[in-house]
Amino acid sequence: MAVSVNTVYQTVLYIINKEQRGYITPSEFSSLATQVQSEIFGTYFPDGNQVNRQNQSNTQNDTEFFNMFKDIAYKLYPFEKDTAFSYDATNDGFYYAGLGILYKLGEIISTYNTLNPTYNSITQLATKSDYSEITRSKLTTPTVSYPIAYTTNAIIAGSTTSQLLIKISPTPNVLNINCLFKPTDPVWDFTVGALGQFLFNPVGNAGSSSVDFELDVSEKNNLVTNILKYCGIIINDPTIIQVAEQESQQASINAKS
Repeated sequence: MAVSVNTVYQTVLYIINKEQRGYITPSEFSSLATQVQSEIFGTYFPDGNQVNRQNQSNTQNDTEFFNMFKDIAYKLYPFEKDTAFSYDATNDGFYYAGLGILYKLGEIISTYNTLNPTYNSITQLATKSDYSEITRSKLTTPTVSYPIAYTTNAIIAGSTTSQLLIKISPTPNVLNINCLFKPTDPVWDFTVGALGQFLFNPVGNAGSSSVDFELDVSEKNNLVTNILKYCGIIINDPTIIQVAEQESQQASINAKS
């Protein structure tokens, strides 16, 4: 379940206006919301590694609903998708042509359907130097059963910007990759009322460009406290920063202890 962008904005406004400390405009809020959502999303990976080490040393709580590694993995599920990549003959590689921004590549499956039987082969991702060395050797030449790949960048036809390109040996007929995508940027869209006030234009309304946070609902407090830290900088109020940092640090300690 996503977190309402309006709920977070109204909470932030309530806290900073409680003692007439200042005001954050919708455009400022949307920029801060994007930054904070990205930061929280980025913490899942080092936190997951830390908790996984606890699993390996058998010190991690494995009780249902209290396993931190499973909790972090659960928060990533909405961003995990099996994704088809398109082939670009000019660059002899595969690229992602869909919507959304790729964040990480997971398991790579190369499909070879010109042979009988069809092969759906897990593909090893290597560095470019290792790829070159392996493909040049007769003893280690990749096969349809054991393909190898590396990533690079290239300009795809019809585009003016460089994008991720995956080269695979031997070249498959179809390429599917289990990918993680970045969360969509949150937006608090509005109309202007008769008194010049900002009126929220709800998500799903005709013509609305509002976008909710895509993080799990459990991240609501983290979103509010971390946005407040940046708000304190914008309105030059160090007390907001201090209170928000204390709340954020305490929440982090509680989660990891």
